[in-house]
Amino acid sequence: MKFGIHSLLFSETFVERDLPLLDKAKAMGFDALEIIPFDMDNFPAKLVRQRARDLGLSITTGIGMPAHANIISPDSAVRAAGVEMSKRLIDLSAECGSLAFGGVTYCGWGYLTGKMRTEDEWKWGVENYRRVAEYALKAAPGLLLGVETLNRFESHFINTVADGLAFIRDVAQPNVKLHLDTFHLIREEDDFAGSVRAAGAQLGYVHACENQRGIPGRGLVPWLDFFRALHEVKYDGVVTIESFDPNMPNIARLCCIWRKLAESPDELATEGLRYLREVARAAGYGGNKGR
Repeated sequence: MKFGIHSLLFSETFVERDLPLLDKAKAMGFDALEIIPFDMDNFPAKLVRQRARDLGLSITTGIGMPAHANIISPDSAVRAAGVEMSKRLIDLSAECGSLAFGGVTYCGWGYLTGKMRTEDEWKWGVENYRRVAEYALKAAPGLLLGVETLNRFESHFINTVADGLAFIRDVAQPNVKLHLDTFHLIREEDDFAGSVRAAGAQLGYVHACENQRGIPGRGLVPWLDFFRALHEVKYDGVVTIESFDPNMPNIARLCCIWRKLAESPDELATEGLRYLREVARAAGYGGNKGR
């Protein structure tokens, strides 16, 4: 198992001036850094790959698809734009050496219609995500595509592990796996650890977030049960701490972070890492130091 940290905890961007975040993550003891290439034109993919290689750091990438690139939109032009944007993000992920490209990659993040998903939306999502996955198999062999289950306030499309498993089954491509996030699981699942067991071998990527986005271990998430379930399904991928700084106005607005979650982003990262490693060891990841 590898432990990662999300770059958005420290910076709203990731352009060339943000490259020192790789050194920071490594110095804090993390094994991986998740990066969101919001600015695709200025994302330093080749430099990220080289710096990560020099540091011995793994890279993952993610996105929340914007409204104009929503592959379940009733507008066919918007759906087509979503496929093309996804292909470009996959190219950038491959170029920077990413292990996994996850997040809200199957619909517009925050897209809500005010009703339950429709058969048309499911059909559009499956068809278009399959196109994206087929492209990735050729353009980025080895890149895992993560379908993140979301809480009901961020999407009406895939809220539970059962939803995610059904979507993956219908897409039917070997590079598509589930991306689970404890922040969303605690809001939508009936059985927290049971949802991980249900994911089983289809689990490909994990976000470790406290229920209020604060320091893991200081909220309501049943971490020991969670890591025991991860151990039972033999998950050995990346577990990334995802949180955000309320002092970053754009990210705070998008993620609804209205209060301090720790004394500093550094405290949230280092204390969270220390706690999660301890729990992982207690859950059976013997001698686990995040490597």
